Amino acid sequence: MIQKKIILFIILLLFNTGFSQQKLKQSINANWKLYKGKTTLVDLEKDKNLNWEEINLPHSWNTQDVMDDQWGYYRGEGWYKKTIFVNPDWKNKSVNLYFEGANQTTEVYINGKKVGSHIGGYTAFSFPVNDYLDFENPEKGNELVIKVDNSFNEDIPPLEADFTFFGGIYRDVYLVAANEVHFDMDNLASDGVFVTTPNVSAENAKFQITGKIENKSNLPKQLKITTTLYDADNLAVANISSDLKIKPNSKIDFKQLSENIQNPKLWSPDQPYLYKAVSVISDKKTKEQLDLFTAPIGFRWFEFSADKGFKLNGKSMKLIGANRHQDYKDLANALPDALAEKDMQLIKDMGGNFVRVSHYPQDPSILEACDRLGLLAMVETPEVNRITETAAFETNSLEMQKEMIRQGYNHPSVIIWAYMNEILLRPRYDQKSEERKTYYRNLAALAQKLEDLTRLEDPSRYTMIPSHGSFDLYNEVGLTKIPMIVGWNLYPGWYGGTFSGLETFLEKHHKVLPDKPLIITEYGADADRRIRSNNPERFDKSMEYAMLYHKHYLNAIQNLDYVAGGAIWNLVEFNSEGRADSWPHMNNKGIVSWDRIPKDAYYFYQARLLKTPVVSIGSKNWVNRSGTLSSEDDSVYYENLEVFSNEPEVTLKINGQSLGSQIVKEGSAIFKVPYKNGQNLVEAFSTKNENVKDFALINFTLYGPDLKSKKLPFESIRISLGDKREYTDELTHQNWLPEQPYQKGSWGYVGGQVYKLPGNPSIPYGTNKLIKGTENEAIYQTQRVGIEGFNFDVPDGKYEVTLYFAEFLSGNTREALVYNLIEKTEKEEKAFRTFDVLINDEIFLENFGNNNYLEPEKAINIKTTVYVKDGKGVRVDFRKKTGQTILNGIELKKIY
Repeated sequence: MIQKKIILFIILLLFNTGFSQQKLKQSINANWKLYKGKTTLVDLEKDKNLNWEEINLPHSWNTQDVMDDQWGYYRGEGWYKKTIFVNPDWKNKSVNLYFEGANQTTEVYINGKKVGSHIGGYTAFSFPVNDYLDFENPEKGNELVIKVDNSFNEDIPPLEADFTFFGGIYRDVYLVAANEVHFDMDNLASDGVFVTTPNVSAENAKFQITGKIENKSNLPKQLKITTTLYDADNLAVANISSDLKIKPNSKIDFKQLSENIQNPKLWSPDQPYLYKAVSVISDKKTKEQLDLFTAPIGFRWFEFSADKGFKLNGKSMKLIGANRHQDYKDLANALPDALAEKDMQLIKDMGGNFVRVSHYPQDPSILEACDRLGLLAMVETPEVNRITETAAFETNSLEMQKEMIRQGYNHPSVIIWAYMNEILLRPRYDQKSEERKTYYRNLAALAQKLEDLTRLEDPSRYTMIPSHGSFDLYNEVGLTKIPMIVGWNLYPGWYGGTFSGLETFLEKHHKVLPDKPLIITEYGADADRRIRSNNPERFDKSMEYAMLYHKHYLNAIQNLDYVAGGAIWNLVEFNSEGRADSWPHMNNKGIVSWDRIPKDAYYFYQARLLKTPVVSIGSKNWVNRSGTLSSEDDSVYYENLEVFSNEPEVTLKINGQSLGSQIVKEGSAIFKVPYKNGQNLVEAFSTKNENVKDFALINFTLYGPDLKSKKLPFESIRISLGDKREYTDELTHQNWLPEQPYQKGSWGYVGGQVYKLPGNPSIPYGTNKLIKGTENEAIYQTQRVGIEGFNFDVPDGKYEVTLYFAEFLSGNTREALVYNLIEKTEKEEKAFRTFDVLINDEIFLENFGNNNYLEPEKAINIKTTVYVKDGKGVRVDFRKKTGQTILNGIELKKIY
């Protein structure tokens, strides 16, 4: 009771301090309880044995199950409850319950009565709650119960996508209280007031305020609406005043247009100058201030053209930035505002000027940060891959579009509203059927309705459909003709083809659609930060291949005038539960990791885009490496190191020794660096300004060409079979080397061939299957088949040998990854293999195979110790009995 009185006192204090001037918005994120499971409100109240979890908002119930070894994650009901305390004086106020977002359907109950429901997981929603609150017993409080459900629903977009549909109340929740006379609070959770800049030039600018005012009192009111424009120094530069009369319990429209503002300071990425408009409702008789609205204003004008790309404030500008998904390691999509804002800062610090908020509206803090930082933004609704041909799906899509526009309207950073990402990727019905043709017509009709709605709601901004790279299909269906801009998600050189396919595609668009502006709305390549390659190739997931990819694409975007810009896919790695790959459940195309550690590509973009001097050492987070010396006389191992910079020349030092200087070309310079065994200090700096610098500490484990070398005594080694890449275990910090054939005095395999995945020409070797029971899938996803032996010519002593196996062939149907258009769904054979493994002529594993330990798609490692004598080294032999022998990895460690 004492605690409740303290809470009530705090609330009374908050709401009695200057409350009459404006709405009061108070978060109610703390001290909730969650029950995850299917039930009803009645059963929820009856069953006292339910397992309630104490949580705070933002919250998602999918923080862990999206990363486990089991396919699928919880998609169902979650019930939240909390007691809220309200000031009894609010009885004569207008009180709303405001949600920034909950995925994906929500029902709200107060004191056992249903308040309302909302469909859609990515836009805000709000309910008036006066009629449901108990104002007479403030100490008792009000029981708030919320049901959220992220189950699949054919009538609610998105239906499917390459991202995870996390469930929960994953954004902030507020109580909002206002006087009886206030700016509209019931306009799709928007501000209810909308700001435009109808006329802007370098010499003059005007702004306009429109909206509704509501009078919930029983008396008519005479009101004065005063809007003042303040500059960044809080000096008033314009003032508009208008009078109006409003009837009891009614709403009335208002509009205010400013006089010309002379020589306005323009908003741009380089100088994101923000004015602020402050609108006040006052009682004309009593002079009492009843409500206040404020919004940022950035004076700017912009245009897209099919020949010259994009112009802002009359100057050509190439839009370069990134897409952003909203999840974070161990948090799902329930991020604090600070992390969302940090993502926008990452784009700005990269030198970017553009963000595609994909594939759905995100936390309000995102666009607020864009306004402040100077990031031009594109926002879209989540119709992805396909539609459902129902009235309900159409209604929900149109409502989401309307919510998105109205809620994001007052942000000068927004320049494009979009919808229907890659909507022809997964069409319904057989390819040449009449049903498919009808489906396309219905889809185009819905696109036209979304387009018409968008232009009606906001004629000041552009529209876009982001499409995957099937030009002819989108053109035939008519989706290239409907929006004002066509966005293309392009991946030549990744999912298929070569880099040059990018320019071929863009030239085709420009020729066939000479009047249609275009943006590359997606481009990217997987980059697993644990995987490295000296000979990168398409789809090997190496950081090095991703660098080749980004260099080519950025050059094309910058060099082709008719390309308005490009958005990297993606700023950050993000969860996609249905993916396998080297890091299961993740799309790791991000140039920043899931926990927001920049990769090489991020530093490359800084070097190409930033105007302030920068020097960054490439691969500086790859701190544990291995190499084999070419001769016994060598003491260092040479490896290329890339330094990213926008300076004309950079100088490099290794362990205090200068390696000279290199001219920077297209953002980078490459040095041949001699690494010693152990820790190496690498220093890079601008030749003309040594204060622009970077450093890295890199630990190298070097092997002699002869494993019996006394100069580099053997300690341990790990080899990934069927692999051409290096791999680092981030838990143990141990490095794995790619395989090599055996040569006397060294180590390597004998016999066999590299496993290649049938039906998937894009993967150069190995499989993309989820291998259960390991965090190091990349080691288990490559394999040498038919191997006869593996030899280590090590000196005498005691050693530990560990063999790593995974059976790829399960006999199941392997589904093609939908985003890889050249991969095919195939029924694979089931493996029947049995073989013996001998170590130094002694049986280690007898009749090893699918009838015992070798289960499909599960990691297994088996170790033993062996004493080596008489200079024989370690000989691991594989003798097949049924089927072929296999080996995925091998590790040898000297004990003494």
